[in-house]
Amino acid sequence: MKIAVLGGMGFQGRAALADLAASPPVESIICADADLTGFESKTGFFDTAKVTAVQLDASSSAELEATFRDGVDVVIDLLPRQLTETVCLAAIASGVGVVNTNYAYSIAHLDPQAKAAGVTIMPECGLDPGIDLILYSLTIRQFEEIHVINSYCGGFPEKAACDNPLNYKVAWTWEGVLSSTRRDARAIKDGRVVTIAGDKQHESQWIQSIQFPGLGRLEAIPNGNAVYFTDLLGVTETIRETGRYSLRWPGWSAFWRPLKQLGFLSDKPVKGLPCDVSPYQFLDKLMGPELQYKKDEKDLVALVNVFEGLSAGKHIRRTSRMLIERDLNTGLMAMSKGVGLPASIVAQMIGGGEITATGVLTPVKHVPGRAFMDRGIVVEEEEEVLEP
Repeated sequence: MKIAVLGGMGFQGRAALADLAASPPVESIICADADLTGFESKTGFFDTAKVTAVQLDASSSAELEATFRDGVDVVIDLLPRQLTETVCLAAIASGVGVVNTNYAYSIAHLDPQAKAAGVTIMPECGLDPGIDLILYSLTIRQFEEIHVINSYCGGFPEKAACDNPLNYKVAWTWEGVLSSTRRDARAIKDGRVVTIAGDKQHESQWIQSIQFPGLGRLEAIPNGNAVYFTDLLGVTETIRETGRYSLRWPGWSAFWRPLKQLGFLSDKPVKGLPCDVSPYQFLDKLMGPELQYKKDEKDLVALVNVFEGLSAGKHIRRTSRMLIERDLNTGLMAMSKGVGLPASIVAQMIGGGEITATGVLTPVKHVPGRAFMDRGIVVEEEEEVLEP
């Protein structure tokens, strides 16, 4: 099979390229990016014999279609989310499948077009969303009735690399991190659906604290629409509690809470400046360069899924945990591996005919969970019986 990786020079792109290059069924790989500077040095940790580097303007439908029609079977889209629809439309026009790591909401309307063209589009195939959702589908099958689904996931520096007031550094895009701090959340508390506005996301009443073995206490911030996924699974009626949370070292919310109150995440240009600059744009350009990892520093990714419900007549809690560390030998970030590997696995499943459904799909329903996990996703699981 032939797979194209859009954004192949980025953090996640290189992780996907490395996994594809090591996979015998993948015969040819296109590394497509707007800037190919340093291709040899950035990909020097794996065999690039099957990889062809192609300079590409992904905002151009014509360039995308020309690339896709060069024998490509599946596209892995790791570009900024603003380009997702453009990529998907070009893929539909070219008759090739797409895997991306963004939430499906923005492209769900493309489902009829994708079905008509016989094209598979699989969003939400990264870390979060991605691995967590596949664990959803695998685990709820072990319950007769599910009452709790809570998902916690985040990337942050190892303690030795925490040398700034945020105790945070960038392992994907800083603008993406900023954007997530403004995202509304939907959850279920005590059986009732609640909406948490993005500007209230860091208020104390919504923040949880969890213990992660070997790391200690982590702060959990509501981030995402958990009810969307319990609806997809058809279990919302029995759910007493569900939420999706970002994990950070303690103190993250205390930093952002006053900045939000003072308007530092506003998109409205500040009056009196010589050009139109919003506080959000200022924070993006100011803080991003100051929050970069050094070559000898590790990022960590922690994922925890907690499920509670009835199983074999007992009240059971099942907890899934995953911890990824940066590989200092290859330079691959933990976040890159956590996002790039799932995207590579699912792209190969589509290209190899393991996934044949068409339209805009979801990992919750359409990724063969056990086969996916068996391809190098390492998760620890534990079970405990709860008092009725």
